Amino acid sequence: MERKNMRSMRRRVHLVLEQGPIGDPVGVTIDRFLVALIMINLVAVALESVPAYGDRYHLAFELIEYISLAVFSVEYGLRLWGAVEHGPLRHLPAARARLKYALSPAGLIDLAAVLPFWFALVLPADFRFVLIFRMVRFFKIARYSPAMRSLLDVLYRERRALFGCLVITLGIALVAAAMMHLVEGKVQPDKLGTIPDALWWAIVTVGTIGYGDVVPITALGKIIATGTIFLGLILMALPIGIIATAFSEQIHRRDFIVTWGMIAKVPLFAELDAGEIADIMEILRAQLVESGEVIVREGEHAHSMYFIAAGEVEMAIGKKRVRLGAGQFFGEVAVLSGSRRSGTATAVTRCNLLALSAPDLHALMKRDPRIAKRVKDVAENRTGKKVAEAEE
Repeated sequence: MERKNMRSMRRRVHLVLEQGPIGDPVGVTIDRFLVALIMINLVAVALESVPAYGDRYHLAFELIEYISLAVFSVEYGLRLWGAVEHGPLRHLPAARARLKYALSPAGLIDLAAVLPFWFALVLPADFRFVLIFRMVRFFKIARYSPAMRSLLDVLYRERRALFGCLVITLGIALVAAAMMHLVEGKVQPDKLGTIPDALWWAIVTVGTIGYGDVVPITALGKIIATGTIFLGLILMALPIGIIATAFSEQIHRRDFIVTWGMIAKVPLFAELDAGEIADIMEILRAQLVESGEVIVREGEHAHSMYFIAAGEVEMAIGKKRVRLGAGQFFGEVAVLSGSRRSGTATAVTRCNLLALSAPDLHALMKRDPRIAKRVKDVAENRTGKKVAEAEE
């Protein structure tokens, strides 16, 4: 029994730290707290480097560091403990699963965020240089930011194309440096006397930075510089275009998967096949609602009904209060009858909703009798009237 409770607790810890259910207030609170602590660390590191602030608020900066060290150490220990519950690692022995996590990029970042500071506290030598590791904590935000995770995925997936761009850029810079050395090496021996010296000018020019510390003075040198600048504009646009296109595709792919998963969780659509779910995806609109936000108000015109994919919603109809959870839907009565809202719906927790407009609902019910029957049954149970009577 104790082992079962321990496993349940470990599973709970893992879900909370690894961004468990959206509707879980504990997971949301911890995520926001850790993100806030990371941002405070970054601001503290920047301000501490200013002598006036560093001396005046030395104790405050130390307090922030000690609190952060304690929190991130506990977090790392809990993540290491809960790594056994991670999906891809469940089939491995506990020790190997934890080692796998510790050697993963995320695990190494978590370790780098705490280990150097423990060395600095324990060892007598001056380890002030390890303060730079505080900036490593910035990369921990990737755990909590879907956009950053998507960008990292894009950079990894397009690594070959980006490496190709880098090789081409360095090759053109080397050619430009060699040409500039031949043309202006004797005129400016201190700056362009060797190809390695000229390579600095070429890299700065191809990168479209142009510091102005080295400039051509001969006519032929200026022509070479002009061509290098135009080539640099083209070369800099290549990786930007690759990353932008891949990032856009990644966002669309993620939205597709998320929306598919949300639809599959709704019991009303559980019996549909892949083709039918794909058709429904075209008419449903995903919507994220924060806790306490009003979704629909009593007396408003009904334009849509809503399916709850995750979270909890409270319906207030007069003095009556009803709570609806994941898989349930609301707002169908007013949409079917074309009347105004009879109640107010408020998000109790953070919710993922799927909105279906009135015309699309009627079209969907005509197309699929199973869905039509289910929606009508629920509407009749809630109102005590036949849907046909309400429509009339």
